[in-house]
Amino acid sequence: MGELTGYDILRNPKLNKGTAFSLEEREKYALVGLLPEAVETLDIHVERVLEQLSKLEKPINQYIFLMQLLENNERLFFKTVSTAPKKFLPIVYTPTVGEACQKFGQVSRRPRGMYISIKQKDHIKEILRTWPEEDVRFTVVTDGGRILGLGDLGIYGIGISIGKLILYTSCGGVPPEHTLPIVLDVGTNNEAFLNDPLYPGLKCKRIRGKEFDDFVAAFVQAINEVFPKVCIQWEDFPGVDAIRILNTFKNKVSTFNDDIQGTAAVATAGFISISRLTKTEFKKQRFLFLGAGAAAFGIADMLVSKFVKDGLSREEALQHIWMFDINGLIIAKRTDLLDHQLQFAHEGTSCTSFAEAVLQVKPTAIIGVSTVGGAFNQEVIENMSLINEAPIIFPYSNPTTHSECTAEQAYQWSKGKAIFASGSPFEPVAYEGKVFYPGQGNNIYIFPALGLAIFATEAKRITDDLLLVAAEAVAEQVKSEDFEKGLIYPNISDILEVSLNVAIKITEEIFDSNLATVERPDNIREFIKSKMYIPTY
Repeated sequence: MGELTGYDILRNPKLNKGTAFSLEEREKYALVGLLPEAVETLDIHVERVLEQLSKLEKPINQYIFLMQLLENNERLFFKTVSTAPKKFLPIVYTPTVGEACQKFGQVSRRPRGMYISIKQKDHIKEILRTWPEEDVRFTVVTDGGRILGLGDLGIYGIGISIGKLILYTSCGGVPPEHTLPIVLDVGTNNEAFLNDPLYPGLKCKRIRGKEFDDFVAAFVQAINEVFPKVCIQWEDFPGVDAIRILNTFKNKVSTFNDDIQGTAAVATAGFISISRLTKTEFKKQRFLFLGAGAAAFGIADMLVSKFVKDGLSREEALQHIWMFDINGLIIAKRTDLLDHQLQFAHEGTSCTSFAEAVLQVKPTAIIGVSTVGGAFNQEVIENMSLINEAPIIFPYSNPTTHSECTAEQAYQWSKGKAIFASGSPFEPVAYEGKVFYPGQGNNIYIFPALGLAIFATEAKRITDDLLLVAAEAVAEQVKSEDFEKGLIYPNISDILEVSLNVAIKITEEIFDSNLATVERPDNIREFIKSKMYIPTY
């Protein structure tokens, strides 16, 4: 504990363990009299936290309580979250984190993470060096431009970066001292913030174009110089920016975009799982997307990779994927398409009704990445049920209010035939005497495991192949008895074990691809386990 004593220790969240300090430690660190008489265990502390949380009904209040706990006692926070991941992950991340970002100016207590303004472009290295940790391995970076389905939240988007890195630790075992949340402040187009005297970010419209790109490039160069082993995860940038940034840097530094690649991997995992458990060849699946933004193209590109890996040509694979955007079905004769949309533009008939597009395309699966709540209406689900014995319904938009349909709607309108997974969590649904357990295509199955593998191997690049291996590894862990309940993803209560197993597969691929910068160990499982953070006193 260095030279810290007394209140300095108790106020340091990394060192504080409250009444768990032994009598000897209390003497040694001048804590006698600063703590009650009892010497308690970590389990007792967790029990007390759970008791306090039970008295808070609103998720946002539970979020605030847990964030205060993180600022007070880091090990207790992570131990608490790990005791019941299924319960706590929706509080510390989606959907509650969306509300927390909206109210971040009201719920923030102690500064956590870094705010880098475009006005500070020429001083980024000096700013980064003020961070107290010298070996940052992961940073989650946002510009707050498109937070979940909530739009432009400016610098309050840092709540997403904080939440995401919490999951790296609680679900993947990445040591928290190696993580750094960052928001890049380039202004905001949120009129309410621009007119709010209490909004602490840049009071100007978002700076775009070359000035924005130069700022991002300066940031990437600076953070790789200050933290040479860092991996940059881009989060919640507007779609066109997200695609451009990823394509610019993915072959130059260790980086990925979870909205694009993480979402793609977890969606692909779901489809691989369904194909395996229904004993249907993956290459017979046919997909129709509602929404044609960054998330859609990330998923589509990975599905193409999987089709090719399973024996189709790229041209054949593309024919299995269709898209529908705000102007209707994307077909070859449309003249309003962007370059990256052209490969998914097929010969077809103009159609501005998604329900009609279902009948025209005849997909086995529909994927919602539109952020339009209720877009998968009764006609859509009934049409899917008309052409499929087991229609695959994936409303992936977050938060819950933006989900294209609810689990209950999918099961009822399909008369219990639907195979369902969503981006946000839904409660189990009873239909005609059977209970269905909705799957959640949560990126949490992918990025913590990817982070653990990268942390262990110090991988110099993150390739699409690594993400596809992660998707296949997630799908492998779904058991037949889970699928019979409607589950197509592993039990989230087992997320640490799932992440370990997925990380092992990714690590093997990293070594096989010569991407690691450490020597290959004899036992990869033990190697990975030795790198994991365990919250204990």
